Amino acid sequence: MTPWLKRTFVGLFGAPAWAGAPGAASSHMHWHARREAHVEKFASRAADKLAQALDLDDAQRERLGTLVDRLQAQRSALRGEADPRLELQALVADDTFDRWRAQDLVNARLLAVRHEGPRVIAAMGDFFDSLRPDQQQKVRRFLQRGDHAHWH
Repeated sequence: MTPWLKRTFVGLFGAPAWAGAPGAASSHMHWHARREAHVEKFASRAADKLAQALDLDDAQRERLGTLVDRLQAQRSALRGEADPRLELQALVADDTFDRWRAQDLVNARLLAVRHEGPRVIAAMGDFFDSLRPDQQQKVRRFLQRGDHAHWH
């Protein structure tokens, strides 16, 4: 698989899953703002490369943009309001691990997935269904080949 293509799919579909992991962001707001800008820039470039590789028309690009927006919303929901590092520090602040608070954090992340998940699925379905049969076949071939897939 070409490196840019692998990064494109990981960025578009893998980042939301990793975004909620504790310790994923620094406690420094400046670093966090730079990281968010980098994530948005990466998502935009990845979407552009995917659009180019699949030769998307304007309507398909719009649906891809909606999908990227939904994935970004899910990523934000998974991350939550508080700094994950501070949340983790709070769990280990006492002599024993705060299992109840940890479960509350997990439940909050699950609720975010339940809330945003149907929107992500709908956006993914709308995007895939808007592809022409030859474009859909390119996606299927890529997914079937795994690491050895190429768009060519």
